[in-house]
Amino acid sequence: MGALDAERDDARRRDAADPLAGLRERFAVPDGELYMDGNSLGPLSTDAERTLSRVVDEWRDLGIRGWTDADPPWFEYAERLGDRLAPVVGADAEEVVAANSTTVNVHTLVGTFYDALEGTPAVLVDELDFPTDHYAVRAQLRARGVDPDEGLIAVESRDGRTVEEDDVVAAMDEHDVGIVFLPSVLYRSGQLLDVERIAREAHDRGIVAGFDLAHSVGVVPHHLSEWDVDFAVWCSYKYLNAGPGAIAGLYVDREHFGMTPALAGWWGHEKATQFDMELTYTPERSAGAWQIGTVPMLSAAPLEGALDVVEEAGIEAIREKSVALTTLLVDLADEHLPECEVGTPRDPARRGGHVALEHDEADRISRALGARDVIVDYRPPNVVRLCPAPLYVGFEDVVDAVAHVRAVLDEREYERFEPRDGVT
Repeated sequence: MGALDAERDDARRRDAADPLAGLRERFAVPDGELYMDGNSLGPLSTDAERTLSRVVDEWRDLGIRGWTDADPPWFEYAERLGDRLAPVVGADAEEVVAANSTTVNVHTLVGTFYDALEGTPAVLVDELDFPTDHYAVRAQLRARGVDPDEGLIAVESRDGRTVEEDDVVAAMDEHDVGIVFLPSVLYRSGQLLDVERIAREAHDRGIVAGFDLAHSVGVVPHHLSEWDVDFAVWCSYKYLNAGPGAIAGLYVDREHFGMTPALAGWWGHEKATQFDMELTYTPERSAGAWQIGTVPMLSAAPLEGALDVVEEAGIEAIREKSVALTTLLVDLADEHLPECEVGTPRDPARRGGHVALEHDEADRISRALGARDVIVDYRPPNVVRLCPAPLYVGFEDVVDAVAHVRAVLDEREYERFEPRDGVT
C-alpha cells in the first residue's frame, strides 16, 4: 500500500469522526470536484439560497412594503446582520454592521480616522497587502492633499512571504504614523498576523489600529472589542459563503461612535429621523453610521442564511478543523511534493485558512489542476493557493488534492498549457 493510500485510510477515519462533516451536504460542490478555492469564493449553500429566495418572494409580493412589512423588515436588515456578525468577530452588536463593499469600507473608515488626526501623519501598511487596500489609502491621502508616496509607509517583508510584527512595531517608531492598517491574514502566503499585539503597540504610541479581515472572517476567531481594535473591514463571500459580490461588513469600536464618516450617505443617518429628509447629516451612534447607500437586499440576503451554517458549526470548531486540515496539507506537501515549497507558516497560530504551494510553474499547474476538477487559484509570481475550507472540505479531500498535484507534476500535465503573457 502506497503512502498516500495509507494517508487516505486515516483521513477517512477522521472524516467519519468529524462533527462538522454533515454540513458538506448543504453546499453546492459537484460530485467529483475538489473545491479548494473557498478563500476566493465560497460555494452556494442551501441556507444562503433559501434566504435569497425569500427576499425575492418578498420583493414580488410586497414591493415597497418590504421595507417595513418583510420579516425581518428590510429597513433594519443590515443592522440585524451586524448583530449576527458581531460574535464572529468578537464585538458588541452595535459595533458591527453589514454594509457597502470591502474597498468602499476601506475608503470611508481610513478617511474618517485620518480626518480626526492632527497634521498629516503617515498610514502604515505592508508591502504584501492585497492591492485594493493600497489603492484606497493612496486615494484618501491624495484627496487630503497628501502625497501618497510620502504618506503611505509600507513595512517590508524579509522573505517575500511574511511580515514580522517586530518590523511593524519598528516602523511605528521610525516614522510619524497616524494609522496602522494591516490585513489579519496575508492573501498570498496565508500568514496570520498578531492583531492583538499590533493594536496594543499602536495604542501605546497613540496610533489608530485598523485591519482588513477579508481572509480570516469565518475561519479564524477574532476578539476585536477585547483587543481594542479601532476599526476593521471584511468581505463575506470567502469563508462566510454569502455569494459573489455579497455585502461586506465593518466594525467600529464604540469609543468612536458619533464621528462623521468621510463618505457620508443617507443610510448611515440617525435611523429615528432618517426619513425626515433633513439636509443636515446626523450620524447614527453605532457602526451603522458608516453605511452609505440603501442596503442592497439581493446581495445581503444570502449572508443571512450563510450565517446559519457558521452559527451552527461555531467559529471555534471551524477554526479547530481548519487548523487540522491545513496541518495535514502542509505535512503531505512536505512529504510528497518536494518540488514545491510551502510558503505558509507551519505554526498554526501564524496561519489562516489556506496554504500556499510555491513552484515556478504555479500558473500552469493551477490550470492543470482545474482540468482535473481540482479548483484552486494562482497568485503571482509562483503560488498555487489551496484552501480546505472546513464547512465543506474533508480530510480525504486534502489527501486527494495532494495526489492530484503529484500526478500533475509526475505526468508534466502543466506543459499542455501555454504560458500566459504577463504571467510569470
